[in-house]
Amino acid sequence: MQYFDTHAHIGLIYDDPIEQLIVTQEAKQAGVMKIVSICNSLPDFFQVYDNLKTASHVYHAIGVSPSEVQNPGKDWLQKIEKEATRERIVAIGEIGLDYYRKFGDKKSQIELFIDQLELAQKLDLPVIIHNREAGKDVLDILRDRLPEAGGILHCYSEDADYAVRALEQNLYISFAGNLTYRNARNLHDTARIVPLDRILIESESPFMVPADYRGKRNMPAYLPSTAKCLAEIRQEPVEEVAAAVYANALKIFGIKE
Repeated sequence: MQYFDTHAHIGLIYDDPIEQLIVTQEAKQAGVMKIVSICNSLPDFFQVYDNLKTASHVYHAIGVSPSEVQNPGKDWLQKIEKEATRERIVAIGEIGLDYYRKFGDKKSQIELFIDQLELAQKLDLPVIIHNREAGKDVLDILRDRLPEAGGILHCYSEDADYAVRALEQNLYISFAGNLTYRNARNLHDTARIVPLDRILIESESPFMVPADYRGKRNMPAYLPSTAKCLAEIRQEPVEEVAAAVYANALKIFGIKE
């Protein structure tokens, strides 16, 4: 079986470039054949992108997350537009809204989000969406501004009813290691009802470590544990689930094999 990690903060696992490369190679040995590297800020993106130039199985998203709303950097939007033409950049992200940590004010977060949605439409790229305690505003904005290339609700944390509404748009639901937690009943219910062709999986490393690895720093190599749990919840063969979510990732990111 092969797996596609659609969301990994490789730069937060290790700072050292060699260790970052080792992380991606260990993932490959575990069957995780492709990874999308995620950074919250442009300086972090440039550093990780340069560190992983030789890792052809690692793809990249570029964007400014809500955590950076108070200091996105000088000419940040123009820089994203220019740098998005780099090799193996497949999405704008992660972008979105986070009302839990109250980064800046809501108005500023929304403006940051909308600016990048509009740029993604211009660049014909999908978006990777962060949503924490901002579900209504996220969906309301996406109804009018989701790029034609679609998007991913990453590290899904809402309930099944929200997923049903989200799936009315060109959105994928991405499950992380918290799906494997026994008390995550809202995620289990969601995983059962979402059509298999709209599901993705991610490590969200170094966060959201699967239950099998509790106490460790999360790695892309642990992704098969999440795939196994997803298959068990859906009562479907893990081989079929793994193949489907891998194909879904290729489709949303426009990657041809």
